[in-house]
Amino acid sequence: MERKDAPILGIESSCDETAAAILAPDGQILAELVLSQIADHAAFGGVVPEIAARAHLTALDAMVKDALRQAGVGFADLAAIAATAGPGLIGGLLVGTGYAKGAALAAGVPYLAINHLEAHALTARLPSLAAGPVEFPYLLLLLSGGHSQCLAVEGVGKYRLLGATLDDAVGEAFDKTAKLLGLPYPGGPALEALAREGNAKALPLPRPLLHREGCDFSFSGLKTAIAQLLAAEPSGALPRARAADIAASFQASVTDILGDRLNHALAMLPAANAVIVAGGVAANQAIRARLSEVAGEAGKLLIAPPLRLCTDNAVMVAWAAIEHLRQGDLSAFNAPCKPRWPLDSL
Repeated sequence: MERKDAPILGIESSCDETAAAILAPDGQILAELVLSQIADHAAFGGVVPEIAARAHLTALDAMVKDALRQAGVGFADLAAIAATAGPGLIGGLLVGTGYAKGAALAAGVPYLAINHLEAHALTARLPSLAAGPVEFPYLLLLLSGGHSQCLAVEGVGKYRLLGATLDDAVGEAFDKTAKLLGLPYPGGPALEALAREGNAKALPLPRPLLHREGCDFSFSGLKTAIAQLLAAEPSGALPRARAADIAASFQASVTDILGDRLNHALAMLPAANAVIVAGGVAANQAIRARLSEVAGEAGKLLIAPPLRLCTDNAVMVAWAAIEHLRQGDLSAFNAPCKPRWPLDSL
């Protein structure tokens, strides 16, 4: 039986974070837990799907029960149980959705299959993150290891794709460049830290699609330029100062590209009430600063989640479920996982 005054359990297992969170119907966070698998994948330089799925399977039950204890509720006290159903790695998605469906059936509460990208898109509306409600429509820049998209968010379940990457995602470009520089996994944060030591104007790197109409992205050419540059370096260990200049120049190129793409996106959605940046790359401080500058010049407020909610988490899954419950949306228990699930197809 649906209970709109009861809390929501959200589960996230789409990639390499196992997460559970419980939110009150007004968005108050009653419990949130995230278990990172960085140590499990570091030796391989990237996420290994089978290892990720097994880690989710090992950790999820204890994590959910710990969240319930923290919130002081049981399964039967919940209004619904939600889980990320895609996009993502199929093994992890099956673990999270299978657990959520089983728990919901046993407790007699509804189940919601949540789109991972939509969860990122709606995070900015979480009441505890903004001074006031972020009203539709708003502009979303979704920047992560798997996604680089610009979307018009016109309502819950209503998304219009304005632009996307033509090749690599921005987070993927960070990780691959970091690997070329010999930096540890995960590469993005390591490259950002190294870039602080370097000269961002040291190297004239390309800025693909700069000033081009629309707001599509391209990063593979930039990554290739870094690879060619490093291939021309003298043999032996790359001096740290040189590596720092390369990292800083790469980050400056990406920052310029994203700022330019945002300018074009703002022209495509002049009615936007705000600009939202979400996804793991939204944690990069240089990128945040540039996007904030561009948004401010257009008279728009840039809203970015706190760092802990930029990467994959279950708070955003539970909040997206609350948004859908308010519209009366529920999912069937036979709703499939979707490793590919474009946001504008909802």
